[in-house]
Amino acid sequence: MDLKLKNKVAIVTGGGAGIGEATCKLLAEEGAIVIVTDMDEVNGKRVTSEISRMGGKAEFFKMDVSNVDEIEKVVKTVEKEYGTIDVLVNNAGIYAKGNVLEITEQDFEKLVAVNVKGVLFCTKYVAEVMKRNGRGTIVNVASEAGLVGIKGQVIYNLTKAAVISITKSCAVDLAPYGIRVNAVCPGTTMTPLVEKALKMEKSPEMVKKQLESSRPLNRLGDPSEIAAAIVFLASDVPGYATGAIFPIDGGYTAW
Repeated sequence: MDLKLKNKVAIVTGGGAGIGEATCKLLAEEGAIVIVTDMDEVNGKRVTSEISRMGGKAEFFKMDVSNVDEIEKVVKTVEKEYGTIDVLVNNAGIYAKGNVLEITEQDFEKLVAVNVKGVLFCTKYVAEVMKRNGRGTIVNVASEAGLVGIKGQVIYNLTKAAVISITKSCAVDLAPYGIRVNAVCPGTTMTPLVEKALKMEKSPEMVKKQLESSRPLNRLGDPSEIAAAIVFLASDVPGYATGAIFPIDGGYTAW
């Protein structure tokens, strides 16, 4: 299927690893000009170089999505350089464990700054460009944790629920300008973030098996599977979809 993404300019936050990396590479395979953004300069540049080696077009910008000034600066630079921004993938996110009795204010502020504020203000500044051009697509990476209450990660859960709310609100607000906003809700996927969280457990293999068995497909997701859904939603193929929330969780939220 031709997703008609050739020469479309796409910004991906958190593009240096995991779902973000897979999304950047798939967008490039579809012919998009990929703007890889990440706090991790080494991995961000690695992804950009790998895209170039496979014949794709990519540029890296170091960006902290919790810093509104940095977001505005990168968006303005990209618009000046390319004349447009067609796609935004709000993928950057961080994780913390802890139930409501264990959390700290510092945990709360850190996760909200990246997972909520980052999504909101990346959307704001990119949507301003899209509004001027009369079109655009935004895909937010939420989580199964935004749909159900997963034990022992209350702050992460609430930030991903907020991403779902941002998606629906912005879909309504931005529709008059030809901008569509959708979200994917991945289940546990074998990304560096998940691998790091598993290593922190006393029995990583046991926890991994518990995560696998908690979903009908009895396995964890692969970043490429999530990326495929993101890139599809970023294209104009599902042009009637906006405000859609797409779980890709191995059936976890179906139980």
